[in-house]
Amino acid sequence: MASTKITITQPDDWHLHLRDEEALSTTVPHSAKHFGRAIVMPNLDPPIVSAQAALRYRERIIAKIPPNSNFQPLMTLYLTDNMEPSEVSNVKESAHIMGIKYYPAGATTNSDSGVTGIAEVYTLIEKMALLGVPLLVHGEVTDPNVDIFDRERIFVETILSPLTERYPELKIILEHITTKDAVDFVKNQSKNIAATITIHHLLYNRNDMFFKGIKPHLYCLPVLKRDTHQRALIDAALSGNPKFFLGTDSAPHCQSEKESSCGCAGIYSSPAALELYSEFFDSHNKLDKLEGFASFFGADFYGLPRNDKQVTLEKMKWRMAKDFSFGDQLIIPIHAGQDLQWQITRA
Repeated sequence: MASTKITITQPDDWHLHLRDEEALSTTVPHSAKHFGRAIVMPNLDPPIVSAQAALRYRERIIAKIPPNSNFQPLMTLYLTDNMEPSEVSNVKESAHIMGIKYYPAGATTNSDSGVTGIAEVYTLIEKMALLGVPLLVHGEVTDPNVDIFDRERIFVETILSPLTERYPELKIILEHITTKDAVDFVKNQSKNIAATITIHHLLYNRNDMFFKGIKPHLYCLPVLKRDTHQRALIDAALSGNPKFFLGTDSAPHCQSEKESSCGCAGIYSSPAALELYSEFFDSHNKLDKLEGFASFFGADFYGLPRNDKQVTLEKMKWRMAKDFSFGDQLIIPIHAGQDLQWQITRA
């Protein structure tokens, strides 16, 4: 008989965008509703490039956590060509900063200050490897001559693979993977290499984004790929392989920026992330694999204790809101105005 209720160890989100200032009033409570911890991305404007700035940002986030929540933001620094090596040491010494994020310059939102070439940061990466500081990677090349659907594959082949050979002791998380190439790469690497998988890359492929016209709220980077890649991600998430774990990459943009010539990249999934992951695992008759993927594997990889608290979900239909306030504007969530099948009943 199919399960209609499940209790699991409280999950964590190992890849999250919260933005800043007024946006935090919306984004923080949505994530704090069901996640115990979240690794917060540093691509603000200006980016978070020092431990001091990361800890100040953390205080702004904490100020927006609801009083009944145990949510803890885990911070990251934004890797640049001219980052001070002392910042690597600062990350290692801080209990609240988990790693350093590598954005290829121009790859995604607020990434213009990113790395212009991997050789430019070898000295920093060598120190990270020595101190055991994780490198969180947005895995796409930005060469305009490379097709957008091939940018992750080319990155894996030309940058990531040589990097793992050069620094085999370096701990790397390949964020929000989208291709079979990335899945196969992670599977075949040492225990130091892992990957996060978003709910939107599990639920959608590029046909969904283009069906009966462009769907701007399904536009993200890395972009949705063809269904063969989607199936590889699904298999990885359901496999119970501890190298693959939950990272929503929930990335809020106001409605006016999504539905414009800008077409800002990002899908806002935080309001229903855990419910949708549950629905996904249930649809594949793999609810028994949810707890490992959502609650165990990420904590284990980062060397953190698993959460003590539990959450309960039940198979009860509810409807996602059509929008949420986002400062003085609106944000459209994933599955806006649609029915969802699973609901958190105890957190």
